[in-house]
Amino acid sequence: MKRFFKLIPLLLLIPAILAGCGSSIPSENAEEILETPKADDLVTVGFSQLGAESDWRSANTDSMLSAFTEEAGYNLIYKNGQQKQANQITAIRMFIQQEVDYIVLAPSTEDGWETVLGEAREAGIPVILVDRRVNTADKNLYSCWVGSDFELEGKKMAAWIKAYTESKGIAPEDLHIVNIQGNIGSTAQIGRTRGLANAARDNGWDLMAEVSGDFTENRGREVMGALLKRFDNINVVYCENDNMAIGAIDAIESAGRKAGPNIQNGEIMVVSFDGVNETALDYARQGKISCIAECNPLHGPRVRALIEVLKIGETPEKFNYVDEMLFSSVPGVDAIVVDDKTYKVEREY
Repeated sequence: MKRFFKLIPLLLLIPAILAGCGSSIPSENAEEILETPKADDLVTVGFSQLGAESDWRSANTDSMLSAFTEEAGYNLIYKNGQQKQANQITAIRMFIQQEVDYIVLAPSTEDGWETVLGEAREAGIPVILVDRRVNTADKNLYSCWVGSDFELEGKKMAAWIKAYTESKGIAPEDLHIVNIQGNIGSTAQIGRTRGLANAARDNGWDLMAEVSGDFTENRGREVMGALLKRFDNINVVYCENDNMAIGAIDAIESAGRKAGPNIQNGEIMVVSFDGVNETALDYARQGKISCIAECNPLHGPRVRALIEVLKIGETPEKFNYVDEMLFSSVPGVDAIVVDDKTYKVEREY
């Protein structure tokens, strides 16, 4: 089934650059929209990606590489930080020395960026953040940000869990939940953890443990195996990305348990985030993953749109959120409401 991603309203300002992944303009028409520039006209962009820890991250990188091509008028310098902030700081300083026109940063964590971003500002190089945010007292150290509302993702998942368990007549105190978190200190981890923790407190759920699985399948498997030995009453596993969910399901099945929504009959309900990994989507169709909160990785065209706005001397919106959906094949919940807004549960994905 095809899945469609909506572009942020900002793109309406510059329709001529919308060819490519996630655009409303078919890719086969790209040559009619974008002229191949001369080498001297290329805009140089330095992109510091935090790593390649998940399928989501790989899709995010591919989207950036596809958006910033020579045919589109760009020279992209890509650096993989390998999950280390020190590597990313080194890359940014290299970009400054190379006098790039723009810097795009997908930060590994929120803290520790003031000095190097200050150096970029002194050099007159605008910085655009993608996916995760940075925690700085001076918000003018970066021009803008593109990404997901991670706490809203957590709220939506918690609302789905509440709606589903209530539809089955399961008492709140009978939910025994473990949270396999992402990289501690990352924006995604902070938002998704907060969304669950607040819901557990408000609804009276038993949130038994929060343990980092580093957003990787192997760590998800290890953490879940340890949790199953520690607790004998787990019936909900909240995984902060799909890769960890796949690992957790492997550990559940290896322990002789079944991953599924029928927790009254001993199944362990697994929920997750991203919706990029094909195995995870297949698990969702089978019911092994009960619900996935989408996290849209296709940031390349959005970032390019923001740069085009900056190029003409305009000021883009500071925070640019992407639209995202919920995926579930489990019957019983067709929509959920969060902050007075209704979100449909998608059955075809």
